[in-house]
Amino acid sequence: MAIFPALPVEDPGYARGVVLVLIAGVLWSVAGLIVRLMHEANEWQILFYRSIALVITLLTYIALRNNGRLKTAFRSAGKNAVWAGVFLGTGFASWIFAMTHTTIANALFILAASPLIAAVIARIILGEPIRRLTFGCMTVAILGILVMVGEGALIGTLSGNAFALVAAFAFAIFSVTLRMGKAVDMTPAVCWAGLWATLIGGTMLALTQSGFSVSLHDALLCALLGFVQVGMGLILFTIGSRHIPAGELTLLSLTEVVLGPVWVWLGVGEVPSLYTVVGGLIVLGAIAAQALSGVRRRPPVGVM
Repeated sequence: MAIFPALPVEDPGYARGVVLVLIAGVLWSVAGLIVRLMHEANEWQILFYRSIALVITLLTYIALRNNGRLKTAFRSAGKNAVWAGVFLGTGFASWIFAMTHTTIANALFILAASPLIAAVIARIILGEPIRRLTFGCMTVAILGILVMVGEGALIGTLSGNAFALVAAFAFAIFSVTLRMGKAVDMTPAVCWAGLWATLIGGTMLALTQSGFSVSLHDALLCALLGFVQVGMGLILFTIGSRHIPAGELTLLSLTEVVLGPVWVWLGVGEVPSLYTVVGGLIVLGAIAAQALSGVRRRPPVGVM
């Protein structure tokens, strides 16, 4: 079996899917700014209250989309949605742990491996082909992330790095699992992820005795994370996943990594380094090349 076989006739919804996934990455990118604006909430409080807001958002969306038939929507999504939610919820928690136990540079670099992981897993499980250009764009994007984190790539802890890798695998497997259920509405998967993350966050708050009390200011910012940053972002990503191969999904969503430092710079004056600017431009170029090549793709004339 060829590693880079020609793709079948292009999904007519591909261009729309690209736009939705790019917007999702933009929404996800504001997380750092919102977290920096918080006063006292710790990582587990943020995870807990953000996840509650996420669940409310998804239940409302699913109810409106299905005329109030929540049970039917969840039943239609099936077991794939449950598993996708478990993986994504685990990724939420792992990412929080990684960000507090290693450098942001290390965490971002490791997370940038998720497109390659997703593409390989999708190739093995779903038989989704990896285009030569897609593989090249993945490589360029990872090199760009490496440039962005060049200043601190050797700093960090083993446990933080390990959990960042878990987050990368979790997000990659979530993307592949969405593709397994692409014939149906998989947005219930995000709701399952929110429920699972709420359980993890609540359990950690109880075990660490951090307490559930947060200021109104921080609570509102957590709600903003859940309703808009994560909620709307994942709704758009999930809809877009029905039209885009798993490897390309995670590649296009790397707009989060590129734009994140920009919003923090504009919002709280945290100036990005030259490494961040140069690396971000490289990643953005890879994303643009992937998006434009996919939209312009023509039906193949043969199999390589």
